[in-house]
Amino acid sequence: MADQGLSDIKGVSEEDQKMIENIETMMGPEPEDMGFIKNAFWGRLRDDLLFPYPQEGDEERERCDALLEELEAYLENEHPRVEIDQEQYIPEWVIDRLFDMGVMGMIIPEEYGGLGLGVTSYNRVLEMIGRYCASTAVMVSAHQSIGCKAIVMFGTEEQKEKYLPLVAREELSAFCLSEPNVGSDAAAQESFSVKTDDGDYILNGEKKWSTSGAMSGLCTVMCKNMVPNPETGELEQQGVNALIVTPDMDGVEVFEKNRAKTGIRGTWQARFRFNDVRVPEENVLHEEGAGLKVALSCLNYGRCTLSAGVTGAAKAARDQGIKWAQTRYQFERPLADFELVKQKIARMSAVTYAMDAMLYMMTGLLDQGEDDIMVETAITKVFCSDFGWNVIDEALQVMGGEGYMTEHELERAWRDNRIHGIVEGSNEVMQSFIFAYGGKQLAEKMVSIQEALLWDSDESIGDNLSRILTAATTPAVIKRALPMGAQLFLGLKPRAPEINGVHPALQEQADTLASLVQKHSHYFKLVSKWEREDVVKHQAQQARVADNAIYLFALASSLSKMDDQLRSGEFGPEFERDRAAFEYLFEWFRRKIHRNFGRMRDNADESMRDAAEAARAHSDTLPNDDFYIHEGSPLGRDAGKEHPQEHIPQFEGEGEDPRAVDREPGDTDDLDLDEMVDDMTEPVDRGDGAPEESTAAPNPEDN
Repeated sequence: MADQGLSDIKGVSEEDQKMIENIETMMGPEPEDMGFIKNAFWGRLRDDLLFPYPQEGDEERERCDALLEELEAYLENEHPRVEIDQEQYIPEWVIDRLFDMGVMGMIIPEEYGGLGLGVTSYNRVLEMIGRYCASTAVMVSAHQSIGCKAIVMFGTEEQKEKYLPLVAREELSAFCLSEPNVGSDAAAQESFSVKTDDGDYILNGEKKWSTSGAMSGLCTVMCKNMVPNPETGELEQQGVNALIVTPDMDGVEVFEKNRAKTGIRGTWQARFRFNDVRVPEENVLHEEGAGLKVALSCLNYGRCTLSAGVTGAAKAARDQGIKWAQTRYQFERPLADFELVKQKIARMSAVTYAMDAMLYMMTGLLDQGEDDIMVETAITKVFCSDFGWNVIDEALQVMGGEGYMTEHELERAWRDNRIHGIVEGSNEVMQSFIFAYGGKQLAEKMVSIQEALLWDSDESIGDNLSRILTAATTPAVIKRALPMGAQLFLGLKPRAPEINGVHPALQEQADTLASLVQKHSHYFKLVSKWEREDVVKHQAQQARVADNAIYLFALASSLSKMDDQLRSGEFGPEFERDRAAFEYLFEWFRRKIHRNFGRMRDNADESMRDAAEAARAHSDTLPNDDFYIHEGSPLGRDAGKEHPQEHIPQFEGEGEDPRAVDREPGDTDDLDLDEMVDDMTEPVDRGDGAPEESTAAPNPEDN
């Protein structure tokens, strides 16, 4: 009995079915060996991925320590972090200084002019920058994690020799993925490229949110790969292309260099218009039509460096908040004497410990070359962006009105780090992703058993009886169905996994983690049974399961880190703070996980959905002209209230703004697509006077 895909679930709406199919196509095949979280969904615990806690080699750490020492001196004494925020730009001399230190080329191999540092070292540097200036951290991260990283990972030798020395020492790079109508749905590009008969690609479309795009020397642009059907002459999509585009190419327009923002004000996000841009064939990254692999691989690294920046900011906020609570007196005693303030201090300490443990567990897995890490990078991003900003918010609360004042700098961190729950995949989208892809293989097994043994109202009585009888007398089906049925209907759970080799002082926490993994798997199966096909659209349930997976990875990473600290013989006040934070984390998160178990069965989701629908119905009675409407809405780019521009800084670029001429993304000015398709599909003269029919362009996914 072969497992069926999630897109085979019956009773799912056509829209949800299409969404699942698109996501499955976008994600590609599953790695052969399941990672830590996917095993946890099965009730298994891969302690070989946990222990020992990953560490860089001595030489690598020494090189990174030297860079950190130089960088910290610069950040503390010279970096204009207040100016960057207030004036909304990063001075050119700052970027040049970072290039000179090697910070902008950390991940680029030494033979191409970079430092050749590993993922862990790179994130240590981003964490330090994040303590001082989130704008600079985002710029450095965007340049390397999603800008030039695509060339490092997927570039040909010729591409690396041509471009990597440039971006290692001189020029910024940008990543062009998002569009007016494309956010989390990365596969739904409207920008497109068509290959000409001479091998080059003609690129058209529009991009937004490209960090440093207006100042970059090259961009990695994602677009649909459009190939003519030889029979119909119509252009059809065959995957997504990743193209290296430089600003000197004709038709590249930056019509908006930046927009005024709440935080990370020093970063500039460009809007591009590509109008009949001719991109040489040698500028295709990876393979034609396989660009989504490039994008998703880069985002894995981007989610880590985003987490590093907010981890640095959260640690700085924790220390500032605690120091304030210790030294600010009310009622003749310090704020830190009051228990509700103590609770904030404990939580700040616990989650920053977990953020650090999770981040460097994740970077260690990447440095080790683990394949199945996409769910874990998503978890790291959600946890660090969510809890990291909460730490900053808690510290601001401790400081009271003074925390809200610009001069203390905490309010800047508060504004800057709010963005991280939105970018690199919004946390809500990531929760659904963690649920779906953490449990995908187990869910497919359950779907297969259900399709084999349960009654299908769409089939005749005879077909149902025949199918069920056949399945019920097949040993392979029964072998898989009986344990599942015993668990779902009789509550007979498999044994909890064991964690071997942990430091003896941590055995209680290790046993707690193993028990929680067992229960997590059990409740994932129960939710799937309770919700059936509705689980696809009931994202509140998905979020509860996903949050528990996130908490489990936080506990597992923290257990490994504390094991390493104990074995290393650490001692002193900092270690005692970490040890107490670790113990509180296990007590706190164990209860959070159990509360989620209860809410999976007893919740207010039904009335929540009713309340939401009633609010939506009321919203439909309100005039659109009174509200701001997204430019990608089906209502059109000009729908809704006009945005105020007076007193708000504008960053206009060159070229024509498509919004001003009502031109849709993907429209072209000069390219005659019909003529191009005719040229590409007309018969080819082989020299003997007998024309032969052309064949469709090869699909790289067939290779």
